[in-house]
Amino acid sequence: MGRLVICDHPLIQHKLTFIRNKQTNTKDFRELVDEVSTLMAYELTREVPLDTIEVETPVATTNSKIVSGRMLGLVPILRAGLGMVDGMLKLIPSAKVGHIGLVRDPKTLLPTEYYINLPTDAPNRMLIVIDPMLATGGSAIAAITSLKNRGCDHIKLMCLIAAPEGVAAIQEAHPDVDIYIAALDERLDDNGYIIPGLGDAGDRMYGTN
Repeated sequence: MGRLVICDHPLIQHKLTFIRNKQTNTKDFRELVDEVSTLMAYELTREVPLDTIEVETPVATTNSKIVSGRMLGLVPILRAGLGMVDGMLKLIPSAKVGHIGLVRDPKTLLPTEYYINLPTDAPNRMLIVIDPMLATGGSAIAAITSLKNRGCDHIKLMCLIAAPEGVAAIQEAHPDVDIYIAALDERLDDNGYIIPGLGDAGDRMYGTN
């Protein structure tokens, strides 16, 4: 079973409080999401393997560590996931970025893929699927399934806030995927919104309704 990792660093939790606050304006909301994404990237890459190389300092030669293993790839789910990418790239600037666009079918209420663009070497990378909200889990499940169908087998999911229902859905559909979140909230309401949540992340990020 994939792990559920709650990134409970005090700075993350502090900033998340202002992200939740309905009085936070669009500019501050975007900046806070960017900052929390950087802090979460630190947690998410904690177990990235290292190699040892020899380097020459100004006074001596020494053995030192560099990141090894699979290269990283970021795959935001459009559109809200875009707001978390730049924050992550501050820590991992060599990561490549793909995109997945999903829309809910009005008849089936299931997510339908309308766009995907991935790095050509995506199957060789550890991919981080990014979406601020994990509510029912439908979009994240569809995105992960799409990646697996294209030969990608090392995937993590990163969200700001999750509902227990969404976590359970991911763990059932993709038990090999680790989930990284900043907070596990109480539940979903009848409309599929996370309670207490933060509202619609995309609308608050881009100033739309």
